[in-house]
Amino acid sequence: MNGDSQELVCGIVDGAGRLVSADPRLLALQLKAGGEASGELAVPQLASLVRMARTLGVLVSRAVTAADGDVTLSLWVRAQPEAGQVRLTIAGWRELVVIEPDAATQDRRSRLVSQLDGDGEWRCDATLRLVSLSDGTGHLGHADTRPLIGRRLTEALRLIDGQAGSMALLDGIVEARSFSGQLAEWRARPELRLSLSGEPLRDADGKLTGYGGGWRWIDPPVAKAHPIVMAGDADDLNERLEPAMRAPLNRIISEADAISAQTSGPLNPQYAEYAQDIASAGRHLLGLVDDLSDLQAVERPGFVVPVEANDLSDIARRAAGLLAVRASSRQVKIDAPDADEPLIARCDFRRTLQILVNLIGNAVRYSPPGGMVWVRAEREGDLVALIVADMGKGIAAEDQDRIFERFERVDPNEPGGNGLGLYISRRLARAMGGDIGVDSAPGQGARFILTLNAAG
Repeated sequence: MNGDSQELVCGIVDGAGRLVSADPRLLALQLKAGGEASGELAVPQLASLVRMARTLGVLVSRAVTAADGDVTLSLWVRAQPEAGQVRLTIAGWRELVVIEPDAATQDRRSRLVSQLDGDGEWRCDATLRLVSLSDGTGHLGHADTRPLIGRRLTEALRLIDGQAGSMALLDGIVEARSFSGQLAEWRARPELRLSLSGEPLRDADGKLTGYGGGWRWIDPPVAKAHPIVMAGDADDLNERLEPAMRAPLNRIISEADAISAQTSGPLNPQYAEYAQDIASAGRHLLGLVDDLSDLQAVERPGFVVPVEANDLSDIARRAAGLLAVRASSRQVKIDAPDADEPLIARCDFRRTLQILVNLIGNAVRYSPPGGMVWVRAEREGDLVALIVADMGKGIAAEDQDRIFERFERVDPNEPGGNGLGLYISRRLARAMGGDIGVDSAPGQGARFILTLNAAG
C-alpha cells in the first residue's frame, strides 16, 4: 500500500530483542531491513525505541523515520513494555516526499555555518536572556561567562553604534532577520571588543524561540588573558577542563540546538529529535564539568561566599523561569512566589540562583506528568526560608542524610544527575551562613528547605 495509511500496524518484541509477532507490513519492513521473520529486530530506529522503553519501563511514543527500500517512511510508533516484552503499535504509516532546499535556505545554512566558525558562540531566548555563551579562544576566562547565563545579552555586552547611530543587532531583532557586524565590548573586560552576528531561531511551527550566532574578536590579545578569579572558581581544574571539554561541548550543544530548532529549514522529525538528544547529552556532560569545578571550589579550606542583601523571592522566580521549558516538556507546573512577596536575605545572587535551579530542577525531574512544584518564601525571626515542594514518590528517612553526600542519589538506576547537586548546594548554603534540609516520606513527595539569614 502506498501513500498515507491510518491502519494500525502491531508487533511484539521479546526480552532478547527478537520480533516474535508482527503484522504483514511490519514483517515486510523487517525482511527488507535484512532481518528474519522471528529474528532480532532489524530496523535500527524501532530497535532503539524498544530498548528505551524496556530500560525505562514506561511507554515511549515518538515519530520515527525509516527506509523501506528506496522509499522513506514516516511512522508514529508506541513502544509499551508488557511482562518482559515490548508491544509495538505503529500509526500514520506514510511515505515522505523529499524536498531539496531552495537557494534561500541553502544561503541561511551557509551563513549559520560561517557564524559558528568564529571565535565564540552565543544563544538567547526570545526575551534576549542568554541560554548559552561560549568562548572558543579562552580570552574571557571561565569566571566571565557562567554568571551571565539567564541574564540579558546587554548585561554581558555594551553595544557600539555603527554609522549614523544604527545598531545591526537591534535592527535584526526588530525586523526578525539575520544580522552581522554588530560591534560590542564586554562590560567586565572593556578592552576586549568583538563583532557579533546572528539570526532568529524558530521552531517547526515558525514560532520565534530566540536568537543565536557567533562572534569574532577585533584585534584579539596575542596571549590568553588571565581570568578574573571570583569566589568559588576552581583554578587548576578549570584550567585543564576549559580547553579540553568546555569549549567543544558548548559547540556541540549550540549546533545541536540549531539543528533541533530547524533554523536552516525543515528536517525529518527524527533528525530533530536526535539533535535534541545530542544537546541534552552535551548539557549533561557540561553540567558534570561545572559540578566538578564547583566541587573543587567548595572543598577548599576556608571557602566562603561574599553575601549582600538580595530578594530571595525574585531569585526563586528567575530559577523557575530558567526551568519553565523543561517543566513544560514534562507537563509539570511550577508555582513560584508572587512579585509582591519580597523576602530579603543575606546571600550571593549567583550562588543562590545555582542552589534554587538545582532544587527546583530536581523537583521537576521527580514529579509525575500533570504534577505541581510549589516554591514558597517565608520568614521566621532572623531567618528566611525558601521551600521547594514536589509531588514525587518521596524519600525514605534512612536516605535523607545520604542524598546530601557526594555522588549519592536515592535510586542510582533512575535517569537523572550525577549525585553532586545537593552536596554542592548544601556546601554553598552553609558558606553563606545558611543550610538546606529535607522533609519527606515515601509516597508523600518531598520538601527541600533553604534557610538563610534575613537582611534587616
